[in-house]
Amino acid sequence: MITEIKQLEYKLTQYSHGAGCGCKISPKVLNEILKSSLVSTQFSNLIVGNHERDDAAVVDLGDGTAIVSTTDFFMPIVDDPEDFGRIASVNAISDIYAMGGSPIVAIAILGWPVNKIPSNVANTVIEGARKACIEAGIPLAGGHSIDSPEPIFGLAVTGRVKLEHLKKNGGATKDCKLFLTKPLGVGILSTAQKKGKLRSTDKHLARNNMVVLNRVGELLGKQEYVKAMTDVTGFGLLGHLDEMCEASKLTAIIDFENVPLIDKDIIDYYIAEKCIPGGTNRNWDSYGHKIGKISEYQRIILCDPQTSGGLLVAVESKMEEDFIILLHKQNLDLKPIGFFEQSDNVTVKVI
Repeated sequence: MITEIKQLEYKLTQYSHGAGCGCKISPKVLNEILKSSLVSTQFSNLIVGNHERDDAAVVDLGDGTAIVSTTDFFMPIVDDPEDFGRIASVNAISDIYAMGGSPIVAIAILGWPVNKIPSNVANTVIEGARKACIEAGIPLAGGHSIDSPEPIFGLAVTGRVKLEHLKKNGGATKDCKLFLTKPLGVGILSTAQKKGKLRSTDKHLARNNMVVLNRVGELLGKQEYVKAMTDVTGFGLLGHLDEMCEASKLTAIIDFENVPLIDKDIIDYYIAEKCIPGGTNRNWDSYGHKIGKISEYQRIILCDPQTSGGLLVAVESKMEEDFIILLHKQNLDLKPIGFFEQSDNVTVKVI
């Protein structure tokens, strides 16, 4: 009990300048960092790499299966250390599910300000990660740690997938219906917490959304009518959908009224309190010129950086009912948030 009280004295979000996937480098800056004049064609077994801007790297093993490899880490998005470890781990594992794969093993990435926060708090972060990995059915098998100015945690995760079940962020076809498996609003709620404006009644809303594994992606990978898939994280719904549209050479039409929010009244309250993540504006600055006309309110919602967000799934329109029934069996009640049409002069239109 004494240890627990001492840990609660350390509000992790106050030790970092960013929070969760909101501290991701903007898409525009990332493109500048990743550009290269080197030719990568010599790696013929690399099916998915940097150039495709997908969720994970995929390497063909030559036997009808592939290795899926990813890493994701960030600064605290919650104050509780166990929740931080759990959320960061669920977020990293999600990249494997987003490719239609099954996770196999994870290793930890830890940066810790050892002169500011006790090591037992870091231990609790690791324990949260172990719990998330156990839930996903994989071991947390090792890792690496450094002394850093701000707390950082995440995982490198290895998974596998049958090549016939691999889902990329490209591959959607005209008239495909678009679904989102988790509601939006995490970035706004997390910013409210960092600003000290989060009401006690709303304390666990974001956390409860972020700790849910995207395990359903493994099931969706096996469905031939699922044509493309990605997860929604730091670039916001519009950013990841923009990538999906460019990879599929299509334009997406979003029905804004059907976009799920954690709780509209609560999210609207914090928007009125100006709890807008800095990443929201960075996101819009990066890809706003490719998006059709939208209102300020729509921009705040659709560019909100998500941490451990849901899967964005493109489904053949004729199989929409089958998809909804399949998801209902997984305790997910979804309706389409939009569809794809022939490529226009913008990647996404909001109606």
